[in-house]
Amino acid sequence: MLGHMRNLYHPERFHFHRHLERGGGQFEGWYFKLVDADGVQPYAIIPGVFLGNDGHAFIQVLDGRAGTACYHRFPLEEFRASRSEFAIEIAGSRFSSHGIDLDIDVEQTSAKQSVRGSLRFSPWRPWPVKLTSPGVMGPYSFVPFMECNHGILSLDHAVDGSLAVEGRETSFDGGRGYSEKDWGRAFPAGYVWTQSNHFERDGVSITASVARIPWLTGAFRGFLVGLLLDGELHRFTTYNGGEIESLTVDDSHLRLRLHNRSHRLEIDARKEEGGVLHAPYGRQMIERVAETMSSEVELRFSSLATDETLYEGRGHHACLEVQGDLPAILDNGRRDREGSGV
Repeated sequence: MLGHMRNLYHPERFHFHRHLERGGGQFEGWYFKLVDADGVQPYAIIPGVFLGNDGHAFIQVLDGRAGTACYHRFPLEEFRASRSEFAIEIAGSRFSSHGIDLDIDVEQTSAKQSVRGSLRFSPWRPWPVKLTSPGVMGPYSFVPFMECNHGILSLDHAVDGSLAVEGRETSFDGGRGYSEKDWGRAFPAGYVWTQSNHFERDGVSITASVARIPWLTGAFRGFLVGLLLDGELHRFTTYNGGEIESLTVDDSHLRLRLHNRSHRLEIDARKEEGGVLHAPYGRQMIERVAETMSSEVELRFSSLATDETLYEGRGHHACLEVQGDLPAILDNGRRDREGSGV
């Protein structure tokens, strides 16, 4: 119990040590977005572990340029994690807040893809952790029955080093990175997510997600949105007085307009084709989530009182996922809210 409480204030750490042997259907995964200085070859590297009847460790490699993904599967015994810091190892590949060392041979997994390289990160810019609000989920972090927990580990950081996939080497010297994670029992039944930290102005980063959140006998529409601008994180969340004004998804765009107590944020993300990732659904990891790393996202950040534009810009190399039961979030989840009393 004490270790669990400590981990609440360290979302980057591995949380499920107690389940490693007995399983139980939990999953935990870390997401590392990597974009080279020229923006030619982005990758997302996603290590993790699935604990259940089909327990195993994995490393997913999403090629943002080709729009393809490979799922490298390893025996659960190949997964190791520190109890005192964020440091995990899967079959000789290592991951921490300081960097990644990848060593995946074609003979190791059924994916038949070689991935080797060493990358180093500048200090991370995490979503702030406070006593009553341990990260992006705020007070919901203390709720023990959440289906899926989320952590924003770094909104923006520098990347150096190189990565070779199938012998094709990419230098990431002068590149940028972003990192987050999820853990729990399953991904939300319906959600949208977009992210970019490649704007014309340095130091700007956006992450935005809206999801159907199971709650007691029903569900509600939850949202977690953060805009890093001039060193300040502007938060638009379910628990801080935020409100979604509109959310629409069509064949070409995701559009989100919302406000908190002082500001309004308008997001327009263009949809593109992407690779299909594995994700936890129904107590198994299945190939289901389509993610692009080649979208663009336009932002307008303004004063709620005067409508004065405080920042306007376009982010490149944007990630975008639109997944599952969208009516449950597009119509404010009325079907669930009416039955749950939330």
